[in-house]
Amino acid sequence: MTKATPVSELVAGLRKGERRAVARLISLVEDGAEEASEAIREVYPLTGHASTVGLTGSPGAGKSSLIDGLVTRARRDEKSVGVIACDPTSPFSGGALLGDRVRMQTHALDEGVFIRSMATRGHLGGLSLAAPEAMRVLEAAGYDVVMVETVGVGQSEVEVAKQADTTIVVLAPGMGDAIQAAKAGILEIADIFCVNKSDKEGSSETVRDLRGMLELGHGRDPSWEIPIVPTSTVTEDGLDDLWGAIGAHEEHLRQEGRLEDRRRERFGAEIREIVGERLKAALERAAGADVLDGLVDDVLARTLDPYAAAEKLLQRFGIEA
Repeated sequence: MTKATPVSELVAGLRKGERRAVARLISLVEDGAEEASEAIREVYPLTGHASTVGLTGSPGAGKSSLIDGLVTRARRDEKSVGVIACDPTSPFSGGALLGDRVRMQTHALDEGVFIRSMATRGHLGGLSLAAPEAMRVLEAAGYDVVMVETVGVGQSEVEVAKQADTTIVVLAPGMGDAIQAAKAGILEIADIFCVNKSDKEGSSETVRDLRGMLELGHGRDPSWEIPIVPTSTVTEDGLDDLWGAIGAHEEHLRQEGRLEDRRRERFGAEIREIVGERLKAALERAAGADVLDGLVDDVLARTLDPYAAAEKLLQRFGIEA
């Protein structure tokens, strides 16, 4: 049996809507298995139709509960939904620490919803490196909307903007989130601001602070006026407004080729990242431990600086730094 056979069977199962096949394909890309590249090659022609939404924000802002509400709202419109929830990696198992996704269990028996937790594996961006591939698997499986939630780890969470067409930054009152948002630079990547837990004291002040910040400058798309949507997953207030804002932003992107431009930028960054990772691995394999150890010894002895050592390694393979 060739290596291609299992992947082909899984993709055939995906085409038939078999959830187990979808889960196994996501596991392949998450684990970085040898078949992962083949799996993506097989499913990629089936992608390109889904709306992709990223949610990011500090821990405790209620992102998981908010996604639960958005999934409910999407299902009311008869949209199927796939969710990738990136969790901190367990120090014991290496798996997703919050893998049960207890806040999303209301959709566990819904065939039109697929929820998968992925461990960040220490990746600073709050996203597993395999998250974009996992999103493609869900898109290829036919889900109309694919959402990705980041763990929320400060400045590096801006990486969510690379993975989704629409980025929602979720804030909560009483946590100093508006100020932290300005410091982290996520004002520059938000397409929509959501002030969650708006039933709590201080939500109006958070909205006011955000409006003041937005008056000082626009986000990454000067032609889009970033909405600020108060929501409460307890009272369900604002969920319709947030769902409407997502649709309005998607329509905005589809005008004048903006959606294609954003995806072009994202794919370019992804290609560069893949090339960088593979070149790094290839250089390490080809150089061997002895060469690397020798360069490290020279750096420790102060006869080479780290940049000069890197240049020497590249020169061994005819690459000019």
